[in-house]
Amino acid sequence: MANQYDARLAIDGEGPPLVLVPGINGTGDLFYRQIPRLKRSFRVATYSLRDDAADLGVLAGDLAQVIETVSPSDRRAIVVAESFGGAVALTLALQYPQQVEALVILNSFPHFGSRLRLQLAIAGLSIMPWKAMPLLRHLTAFRLHSRRTRRADVHEFVRMTARSTRHGYINRLKLLQFYDVRESLHTIQRPTLFLAAEQDHLVPSVAHARYMTNRVPSSAMRVLEGHGHICLIAPDLDLSEILDQWRRGWND
Repeated sequence: MANQYDARLAIDGEGPPLVLVPGINGTGDLFYRQIPRLKRSFRVATYSLRDDAADLGVLAGDLAQVIETVSPSDRRAIVVAESFGGAVALTLALQYPQQVEALVILNSFPHFGSRLRLQLAIAGLSIMPWKAMPLLRHLTAFRLHSRRTRRADVHEFVRMTARSTRHGYINRLKLLQFYDVRESLHTIQRPTLFLAAEQDHLVPSVAHARYMTNRVPSSAMRVLEGHGHICLIAPDLDLSEILDQWRRGWND
């Protein structure tokens, strides 16, 4: 990768290559509940986003290199991305389409509508004591997590996200100010599944998923009923089952 960084790349399992792209926290830690089930059917890769990317193209290039590592022969993989990671994955699909076997985009968007909201978030994170972030995450848990997420998993979420840096969060928010793939969605030709949490209070996931499904040719949409924005740590959400059902319908 250009400008080497600590990707913390981990690969587990056997089968078709699958890369998990993290959200705004920038680490692959929050896939912990999904990996044991996914690795039964896939060669699963998780990695960390760099904190100092100049643009989303840099992050897409990093993801392309991860795909080449997990799939050295075919150099393509199924890419599963959540939230901010969806912006990275969609950028990858536009810049490196030959490396995408299929896309799964969870609770993401083709652009972030409110630049003012981003600017306020950047300003708030810039002045807030970083040690207060765990408390803020606890206080906002009722708006972020799925209703069946266990308290122990919320605590684990807070513990894991504490490893993320202020610089990384702010940099990724800044990148979203210039992100807009709406006019290019029709050029994505790989099978794509848009997943949207019914009770997402962070972004209007269902509306965004519907918009993108209507524009990406080979795409489908599924609403995750009863789930919030941070749903991958919920005990009743199984990505491997969702992927299995969807893949069976690729050629239908």
